[in-house]
Amino acid sequence: VLSCSTYAMNCLRKFAVAAAQSAKLFSTSPQQLQKVAILGAGGGIGQPLALLMKNSLFVSELSLFDIANCAGVGADLSHIETRPAVTAHTGKDELAASLKGAKVVLIPAGVPRKPGMTRDDLFSVNASVVANLTYACAEHCPDAMICIITNPVNSTVPIAAEILKKKGVFDPKRLFGVTTLDIIRSNTFISQAKGLDVAKVNCPVICGHSGVTIIPVISQCTPAVSFPEAERKALTERIQNAGTEVVNAKAGAGSATLSMAYAGARFTNSLLQAMKGCSDIVECCFVQSDVGDT
Repeated sequence: VLSCSTYAMNCLRKFAVAAAQSAKLFSTSPQQLQKVAILGAGGGIGQPLALLMKNSLFVSELSLFDIANCAGVGADLSHIETRPAVTAHTGKDELAASLKGAKVVLIPAGVPRKPGMTRDDLFSVNASVVANLTYACAEHCPDAMICIITNPVNSTVPIAAEILKKKGVFDPKRLFGVTTLDIIRSNTFISQAKGLDVAKVNCPVICGHSGVTIIPVISQCTPAVSFPEAERKALTERIQNAGTEVVNAKAGAGSATLSMAYAGARFTNSLLQAMKGCSDIVECCFVQSDVGDT
């Protein structure tokens, strides 16, 4: 059994590795696990993200919320033989209940990108979605870690920060823009280009989560890799435009949902592991910083 699961762990990368190491970090006591809320759990990202989090050994309760289609998702997940209990909440009247006691809140709610759209085109709709949900978090779980997946992350995270500031509960160490998808794309593309084991590749990606603001730091990749200038430029541009690659391939049927759910689960499990006191967890994300002017 061990030899079979080892390969699976490598494929699932860090969030599965975190689960494998969890026995060293917590006992089986439910009091040491966390309630995680997913806002937008009925959507294209929310459903696979909920499935992955249902398999997390760090979660005691998985609270699902959406404006529609949440009861069915909750019923489906509740049949899975893993530890997290599942509760489903539908409509704004049940939003408060979904957030009560949550220690981590994941926000993938909003509309997806379609062919021809940029992340900025999503702003007019998704900005208000994130603002309203963040306001609810400030009211009902002000100490929770809030992880924003909804695009455009470069804009939705600052909006969330301003809402939290107005409510007097802003803590820059508790608000994250999830950009992990850029890292896993970088790892995948680099491993393919160099013929490496993707489970052993780690390339940090800094700055934002849109176009040229996505900066893969290939010089800091582990293991060390190098590319001719033209190839490095093409690789960087592919990483920056990988979201458009998926949108076009789906031909109007959606954006990157499965890979984004994987990225969100990896980030969340790393966060939950760090919350339990593990000090060697490193994930890139979009946060307030005093390093630069923006």
